[in-house]
Amino acid sequence: MRQGPTEPSDRLSMRQARTWVVLGLSMAFLLIGALFILAPRWGAALFGIPAPEDRGLAYVRAIGFRDLALALYIVGLTLFSSRCALSTVLALTVLIPVGDIGLVATVMGLSSPGHLALHGVSAICFALLAVWVRRDRS
Repeated sequence: MRQGPTEPSDRLSMRQARTWVVLGLSMAFLLIGALFILAPRWGAALFGIPAPEDRGLAYVRAIGFRDLALALYIVGLTLFSSRCALSTVLALTVLIPVGDIGLVATVMGLSSPGHLALHGVSAICFALLAVWVRRDRS
């Protein structure tokens, strides 16, 4: 259904600050994904769990590919889809850092509060962005 001239668009505009914030978050995850793929030991240190040895590093690289794909999904939705679709994906993405908190807590306990906080901040950012993107006002 085509929108009339008085109906608000359900797409983000490149003139909106929230568009650039979402794209900035995407770029951050693109860089994080690249770090995990190219330097998995550093990626593991950033994640908060000691790097495994030998072939176990493939799992660390898998985290990198997950973050890389996530970044590209969000870029694609930001540029070519509706605010509703983008907001839904951002809201559901909260599950990733929540799961990461669980993994770090299971392996490291509470001995790594900075890493737990990093994943917590990530979850909060995705949740807040989901709400902000979904709002009708610019």
